[in-house]
Amino acid sequence: SVVALNGKIRQVGEKVFATNGKKADFASALRSCEEAGGTLATPTNEEENNAIMDIVKQYKQYAYLGIKECETSGRFTYITGVPLGYTKWHQYEPNGKGKEKCVEMYTDGSWNDKKCNHYRLTVCEF
Repeated sequence: SVVALNGKIRQVGEKVFATNGKKADFASALRSCEEAGGTLATPTNEEENNAIMDIVKQYKQYAYLGIKECETSGRFTYITGVPLGYTKWHQYEPNGKGKEKCVEMYTDGSWNDKKCNHYRLTVCEF
């Protein structure tokens, strides 16, 4: 069952995804999510990815995901350090070769590796 309040909240299984509608760089977005008792939105399957995409589409803004590049260039994990069990990379991505440590979601739900200092929609998960 999916709950939607003004397009700001989506529930998928045990997870709730929500946005404050604000744009921030990766570190600030992560901090706001943690201060609210959650973390950055981290899709682990297609259904979760679609729920985050719904929010991203509604705001017509890309959003950072809770995924970072490891010390090993081209290898990404969840910010918890757990290896990715699901990915939705845009065609030819990731292509930052170690220079783009963060991951953003496009409005079509696909992912792109990106530098962490851009301002993106804050989407948290609880």
